[in-house]
Amino acid sequence: MGLQRFAALGRFVAVLVLVAACSPTTTTPSAEPPAATPIHHLVIVFEENVSFDHYFGTYPHAANTDGQPFTARLDTPAVDGLTPDLLTHNPNSVQPMRLGGPGQQVTCDQDHAYQAEQSAANAGAMDRFVEHDEGEPCPPPAFNAPGLVMGYYDGNTVTALWNYAQHYSMSDNFYNTTFGPSTPGHINLVSGQTHGVTTKFMPGGQPFPAAHGDSRRRQRARDAHRRFAALRRLLLLSGPGAVQRQ
Repeated sequence: MGLQRFAALGRFVAVLVLVAACSPTTTTPSAEPPAATPIHHLVIVFEENVSFDHYFGTYPHAANTDGQPFTARLDTPAVDGLTPDLLTHNPNSVQPMRLGGPGQQVTCDQDHAYQAEQSAANAGAMDRFVEHDEGEPCPPPAFNAPGLVMGYYDGNTVTALWNYAQHYSMSDNFYNTTFGPSTPGHINLVSGQTHGVTTKFMPGGQPFPAAHGDSRRRQRARDAHRRFAALRRLLLLSGPGAVQRQ
């Protein structure tokens, strides 16, 4: 498939779920011995508005030409990501480009609206992301380039995430069952559906009430998103020793 950045709305938020053991309904003692390492917490980290390939497309191989050096363990399995063929003969109109170095840590936002994502997927052909998901130009210091929607990072930039992947399970073939944007995707991840929520409609199909100064709120939200993106990049640049097995 094409660059999966755009198939699965990816998201980058942490969800903490407490997993409690169920008490048996019978007084008969269990024949199975207790687990040596019982699960107490399940932590799910999912990407915000980006796909698996945007951060893990070339995992576990980093270019090591800039940023934090990264070398994976020898027994690290490969992922269903950007193969050599997809890197150089991608069906999209622009080939995937590696992002890295201090000047490319914060990028212009790319379109992740429902209709744009649906059009980009092109009935499963996965070949129209440049035409439908390319974001609007934005001023410096944010980085922008033609075909930026096909950009990806590796372990030299998102070092902390790649270190997590060295120690914990990772889903390289998970696909959300809805397109963008963020909030419906969050709801869908937790509940398996969106209960009718979209960017325009509440549950039950009623539109959200109009808010005074809505355009100013949207601009403030975009500004906040860019500031958050800059902070997120700094956090992801934590050194190779930042993540330790618990």
